[in-house]
Amino acid sequence: MKTTVTPFHVAIPVHNLEACRTFYREVLGCTEGRSSDHWVDFNCFGHQLVIHYKPQTGEALHTNAVDGKNVPVPHYGVVLPWDTFQTFSKELKSKGVEFVIEPYVRFKGEVGEQATMFFLDPAGNALEFKAFKDMDQLFAK
Repeated sequence: MKTTVTPFHVAIPVHNLEACRTFYREVLGCTEGRSSDHWVDFNCFGHQLVIHYKPQTGEALHTNAVDGKNVPVPHYGVVLPWDTFQTFSKELKSKGVEFVIEPYVRFKGEVGEQATMFFLDPAGNALEFKAFKDMDQLFAK
């Protein structure tokens, strides 16, 4: 079955709206859309990402082990085309983004082989961007 892409919507809580607004626009390169004093819409690789103000709670970051790495939970992100991922990860490195998990290929030689990277936004939200050389592997078992 061929995978088709339909825009997805995700809302992310942030306790520092302006710092996150700058991060998503300047570091990630998202185009800003509608906004108010409590939320901002972004075009994130064709998907609607909205940051919403929420007071800081002080919750610790939780992780689960995946492929020998501590993957942050929850996390948000986008599946990118392979070449876009490679370019984007290089751009993030050149902008000094600190990675929770550096860009690498996981599940090498297995079903679901993918490039992935994790980093945090200024509010501490974990973001994952990934790519598959073969998009038909996205939901493969």
